[in-house]
Amino acid sequence: MAKNKQSSNELFSVRTVVAIGIGTAIIFILKRWVSIPTGFPNTNIDTSYGFLGFMSVLFGPVAGFIMGFLGHALNDFTQYGTPWWTWVFTTGLVGGVIGLFWKRLDVSKGDFGKKKLIGYNVVSGLTNLIAWAAIAPTLDVLVYSEPANKVYIQGLISAVSNIISGAVIGSILLAAYAASRTRSGSLKKED
Repeated sequence: MAKNKQSSNELFSVRTVVAIGIGTAIIFILKRWVSIPTGFPNTNIDTSYGFLGFMSVLFGPVAGFIMGFLGHALNDFTQYGTPWWTWVFTTGLVGGVIGLFWKRLDVSKGDFGKKKLIGYNVVSGLTNLIAWAAIAPTLDVLVYSEPANKVYIQGLISAVSNIISGAVIGSILLAAYAASRTRSGSLKKED
């Protein structure tokens, strides 16, 4: 099987399904109660994107998409009464795209050195930049006929804050997780 493809066993394992449920709940909680208003309408510094990046690297693109999509949808349902589907989809897309690199950034063997740290931050940063500065605002204009100047400013603010959240929170979580794992080949048999 190709290196970056999720096998059906990994895709639907009990571990992954449970992770999707827990990840969705934590993303909802972070979006709902641990975000900081920016002063620009409906735009927050959102701590959930660092956690979403972390979970996407651990569980892959399908789990990343589902966690992002459902966590954002639940937040919008409870906070606004209805989801803003263009941004809900974009959050899922961010989780899915970062998750595409789960095998390359594999931290389960205790390895999250400088090369993987930089790789994660490049992937997370570019994904958030494209998603929030281009995709979400363009979808807002096309789907909801929102004024372009407003949604592109919201998108740029979100892109910057989500890049920072991914870089700081995501990197810390990945480094901590990797440090808790036994490095491959680090155990030696005593004589």
